Order: sequence, then C-alpha cells, then structure tokens
Amino acid sequence: LQRAVIVQPSVYGTDNRRTLDAVAASDGDFRAVVVVDPDIADNELDTMHREGARAVRVNSLHGGGPGLEMLTPLARRLAHRGWHLQLLVDVSHFESLAAIVARLPVPVVIDHMGHMDAGLGVEHPGFQVLLEELSAGRVWVKLSAAYRLTRQAGYPYDDVGVLARALVTANPARLVWGSDWPHPRIHTSMPNDGDLLGLLADWAPDEEHRRRILVDNPASLYDFSLP
Repeated sequence: LQRAVIVQPSVYGTDNRRTLDAVAASDGDFRAVVVVDPDIADNELDTMHREGARAVRVNSLHGGGPGLEMLTPLARRLAHRGWHLQLLVDVSHFESLAAIVARLPVPVVIDHMGHMDAGLGVEHPGFQVLLEELSAGRVWVKLSAAYRLTRQAGYPYDDVGVLARALVTANPARLVWGSDWPHPRIHTSMPNDGDLLGLLADWAPDEEHRRRILVDNPASLYDFSLP
C-alpha cells in the first residue's frame, strides 16, 4: 500500500491537528477525512484543503462532530471544493438514507458497509436500500471493518463476506477499501491487518474489480493522480 486516507477518529472530535500532521508527513501520498464544526470558517476549510483534506465525516453513531441535521448546509459549502461527505450510519436503523442522499450536492460515502449487524443478512430492508443506492451510483461504500459487523468469533467473518460480495456485485465502480487501522473502540479480538486486506480477494475475486477498489476509485474520490 503506497497511498492512504486518514479518517479523523471520533475520539478526537474536531481537533484535526494530528490527522493533518500525518498527511503533511506523507509527501503527497495521504489524504484526510476531517471532522468539523458546522460553523467552521471558509478560510479554515480552504487551509484544510491545501493540507490534504477532501471530505468531512459525520458520525451518527458516536458523535464528535456535526449532526445529520447539518448535512445539507455543510454539503453546500463543500461542493465547490470538490469534497464529499462520509457518513457513519447503521443502515438497518436509517430509513431516510435515500431521501438524504437525494438532496445533497456532493458525493456521499457510506462507512463500514453500512455498519449493520451482519447477522441481519443481505435481505434486510435497510441493506437493500443501500444496494439500490450503490447500484444506481448515488452513493459510494467503504469495504471496511468486517470485525465490527460480524456475529462470528473472528476471522474470516463469513457472515460479513455475504454483504461485501453483494456490494461488489452491485457496483464495483463505487467502492473503496479500508483497513480501519488502528481499530479503536472495539470489543472483539484485535484483527490482523494482513488478514483484512486478504479478505478483499474473496470479496472481489475479479482482478479488474480489485484494481478499481484499490486504485482507480480512491484516485477519483480523494483527488490522487492515477499511477
């Protein structure tokens, strides 16, 4: 892995200094997804853009930033900067996903495959809405954090694999992969990051799909040049 996107963790709130310091040290190989106050000044957003930020994360599960009610005004301020919104929501309890996405003027990335209990299965109505939005190209989805969604004791998280493969089938051109390292706030055994990356070969056995997920899609979404 040559490039990376660092997502501001909720435990740091809107203090993005550590995240942006890491991006600055990467010599252009990292980007940032930041967490901001809804009333952040435009010049602060411009500074963050120069420092490598390309998105704002909204965490409806753990807080630490703007709430869902601020999505539309915030998105209007991000649109001309070429940024997107990353939403951490549980799609099994988020009936308004399609309605919210329809009114936002920026791309939307759904974190952690919709952060739904994998035991609910691919046919759950909330996950079906996610698949519909993904298939139509109205959202992006991050293939990440299988260990947070599983009901199993550990790797290889087969119940999550069913969800992941359904997402790949729906639209591989709107998926990106994430390790979720360094795995904060978990209540399971610490995952092995090599194992997590290795799962992608099972979820996306087609080599061209994997290239999209690991190279082409993130280059487009996070403003990297193609190698």
